[in-house]
Amino acid sequence: MKLAIVTAFPPSKVTLNEYGYHLVKQFRLNDRVEELILLTDEAVKDEHLLFEEEGCKVIIKNCWKFNSYKNLITVNKALNETKPDAVLYNLQFLKFGDKKVPAALGLMMPYLSKLKRIPTIVLLHNILEQVDLNSAGFTKNKLLQKTYGLIGTVLTRFLLKADYVALTIQKFVNTLKDKYKTDKAVLIPHGTFEMPPEPDYSLPEGPKKVMAFGKFGTYKRVEVMIEAVERVRELTNESLEIVVAGTDSPNTPGYIEEMKQKYAHVSGLHFTGYVAEEDVPVIFGESTVVVFPYTSTTGSSGVLHQAGSYGKAVIMPNLGDLTDLIQDEGYRGEFFEPNHVESLATAIKNVVTNDVYRLELARANYKAAASLPMSEVADMYLNYFDKLLVKKGVVKTA
Repeated sequence: MKLAIVTAFPPSKVTLNEYGYHLVKQFRLNDRVEELILLTDEAVKDEHLLFEEEGCKVIIKNCWKFNSYKNLITVNKALNETKPDAVLYNLQFLKFGDKKVPAALGLMMPYLSKLKRIPTIVLLHNILEQVDLNSAGFTKNKLLQKTYGLIGTVLTRFLLKADYVALTIQKFVNTLKDKYKTDKAVLIPHGTFEMPPEPDYSLPEGPKKVMAFGKFGTYKRVEVMIEAVERVRELTNESLEIVVAGTDSPNTPGYIEEMKQKYAHVSGLHFTGYVAEEDVPVIFGESTVVVFPYTSTTGSSGVLHQAGSYGKAVIMPNLGDLTDLIQDEGYRGEFFEPNHVESLATAIKNVVTNDVYRLELARANYKAAASLPMSEVADMYLNYFDKLLVKKGVVKTA
């Protein structure tokens, strides 16, 4: 199979770049893929395809840009030039821009490839029906929220022109099936990026590190975590450091710098900036606990799956998609009330002062992560593509 993937890819800073990396990594190791075409933005070059394992040939086509109005044309040209057997789109609603028109035009790409009779699957990480538009940084205006909802419905109908729309949470599948009366919505879980050997769960010497990982400023805000850790310091004798690992959300440029200034007086507070792929194991490995300082959620959490793969206890708000993942995939965490300093302080205290409890959470999360590695997720996509190629007559049944 000659498979194309439309995705961001490191070192690009566009959302879902890390997920794109791990999809590519697993597809290129699968015997059913003969050639992989990476349709990505201009930041990615051949030297960024650094994989330890041998795999199939990978071609990079830099054919779209964030916030470009020409992406529909340039991606279509790349498809014409490369002639893939099938194409997978790794998407969320702001994948191609934080401006309304480029973002919307980008989401029409799957319809374009379907018109070209290329077997097409969309991996959709969020659906607007389950997004709090205020907390996620879209808009606080109620009228605009309704407008976005209508636009989202139209764009979702375009996405459903693909052969399948894969979603990572069963609730999302149910929502699309009920609202759009479609049989194209299918569940393919998020999966776990890396599965290192089971850790010994011991902590490095020195202060315990309370870490948050991601893109911050919209529904991921670190004020509550910083203030909660300060509160725990007052209540206990624990030596704690605070690690904010990541960058601004595209919707809130300057947020991290603002936090640096606001909390310059706080000791043991570290802002790492962008975390390169090779540094991710170090950041997680040194952490005592991973905190999710979210006020809402927009889809399945890659950070939760990463925390599980490195055997880490997690602290999260009891809301939305995180609660669904706990129920559906077997993760465990200490819960707190969103945006509530005292509640989060209590949760952090419960974990960092009770090593037996920390280990209980960490082991449960590793077990949950190990149950669905990305190699199995890649197989699920290829199974669906095989069905489509059989229908098209490209692949014959055994």
